[in-house]
Amino acid sequence: MDWIVSLLAGVGLAAASGFRVFVPLLGVGLAARAGFLPLTPGFDWLSSPVAIGALVIATLLEIGAYFVPWIDNALDTVATPAAVGAGTLAALSVLGDSSPFVAWVLAILAGGGTAGLVQAGTVGARATSSVTTGGLGNPLLSLGEALLSLGLTALSLLLPVLAGVLVLGLLAWALRRLSRGRRARVPSSAG
Repeated sequence: MDWIVSLLAGVGLAAASGFRVFVPLLGVGLAARAGFLPLTPGFDWLSSPVAIGALVIATLLEIGAYFVPWIDNALDTVATPAAVGAGTLAALSVLGDSSPFVAWVLAILAGGGTAGLVQAGTVGARATSSVTTGGLGNPLLSLGEALLSLGLTALSLLLPVLAGVLVLGLLAWALRRLSRGRRARVPSSAG
């Protein structure tokens, strides 16, 4: 049962990585450093002072850069693969002492996949905002994304089951909605 809770925490952290790449990794490092979160063996480096310092700097730079219109769109080209990697890493770091093969498969599919889907949604939202507001609405969108990343990271660390179920439910809803939208655009071939 513990691995399910760990997996749900990993899914929540991965989704947070889709909003901001470094926030969840920083949260994991700080929680582990405080003795609140046991890390998967081999991931103790995340709680080292050097890693935490680097993650603080990376987090501040990332959040700040997203408040600059047009730079935020350029960042998405780098942030998309980085979010998948960070989501995988964040999920893997909390999966605990299980089979390495199973842990990596779950981290890649659930963690990387979740982060990628969330990041794709933010890219789409930012593109829409750039077109409709000329980029003027992007800082507000960036603030919302940063707050979502912070909140989801905290929720994943404090109430992992709630975070994981919430993320999985929202992803299912979004995929269903996307599927309906595609079916509505594809003309039926009545013959």
